[in-house]
Amino acid sequence: MGKVAFRRGGVYPKDKKNLSKNFVLETVTPGSKVFVPLIQHIGAPSAPVVEKGDFVSVGQLIAKATSYVSANVHSPVSGKVLDFEVRENIVGRKIRHIVIENDFQYAKSFMDILENPTREDIINRVSEAGIVGMGGATFPTHVKLDVKKKIDYLIVNGTECEPYITIDYRLMLEKTKEILKGAKYAQKATGAGKILIGIEANKDDAIGLFKELLADDDSIEVFRLKNKYPQGGEKQLIYSLTKRLVPNGGLPADIGCIVLNVSTCHAIYEAIDLGKPSYTRYLTVTGEGVLRSANLIASVGIPFSEIIEKTGYFKTTTKLISGGPMMGISLHNFKPVVSKGSSALLFLTKKEAQVASTTPCIGCAKCAQVCPMHLMPMKID
Repeated sequence: MGKVAFRRGGVYPKDKKNLSKNFVLETVTPGSKVFVPLIQHIGAPSAPVVEKGDFVSVGQLIAKATSYVSANVHSPVSGKVLDFEVRENIVGRKIRHIVIENDFQYAKSFMDILENPTREDIINRVSEAGIVGMGGATFPTHVKLDVKKKIDYLIVNGTECEPYITIDYRLMLEKTKEILKGAKYAQKATGAGKILIGIEANKDDAIGLFKELLADDDSIEVFRLKNKYPQGGEKQLIYSLTKRLVPNGGLPADIGCIVLNVSTCHAIYEAIDLGKPSYTRYLTVTGEGVLRSANLIASVGIPFSEIIEKTGYFKTTTKLISGGPMMGISLHNFKPVVSKGSSALLFLTKKEAQVASTTPCIGCAKCAQVCPMHLMPMKID
């Protein structure tokens, strides 16, 4: 079918994906210490279940969800719990982190592998594994799967409409079968009648891979979407694929839809088929200000400063962003750490960031109110 898009509005920014799209996934080894945040999700903070001096293994539960809308936290390394430290996250909020000394042995403490799991098994495992939405919202995934309404479509979001970011693209190329398995587990949990996969047209090779694997499976349909921002927004994506509108104040489930990011589907696969909790994050490092772009498999708790070391530092950077240029957060230092919500680190030059020259204007708009020609002087350079 041709390219489809949501109904109205949207913009067409340069995607800049050529900077990093051809770099295969590579693993970043944690350093001597990791700093694991107790808040990596929407909802109530997690409560530590370890104490200073305890030895922990990779994948061991170190902080437990404190409410239904919360998420478990697991250790990304094996070693000793050194301390509990208050550090700033990407928005400058001071939160508690569990500091773990890495012994570099990586002794594992995974969950049991599930074979032919029931709906309840899948939801419980997703909750146990601490999986949250990896498309940016970080909403606990078990809550989304534990839906009480009739679901017609499970929508797998592979649009990755934010410029620069290519980590979902690399996952779709390198982990195609795993994403599909995770999506089918989610379909079983939600009772969805059909799976719809939406991928933007600038990822034609990923579209081809999915269609090749699904040639004999009519329960899953792959859509080629127009390159348009915010094509990956939940409401926009639902309309593009189903022509259904989420009502004001409503949820996708109200119109028979559930949306999961491809990275979230992959995490579901790992939790069920490998017994692996959610303690790693896939992220892109890119921008014209970085020396070497990369698509990384990074453990939660690695400081951004160490991520930069792995990619050879940077050239001339005016703006550092965690996430994409449209919805990401500008950072003032490299102290924050990788969390379940991390998707990218962007190093933008002055030209890319389009930094305006400093003026006395504070944007109060008083000049517009008194302008006899009804201009907007605060917008004039």
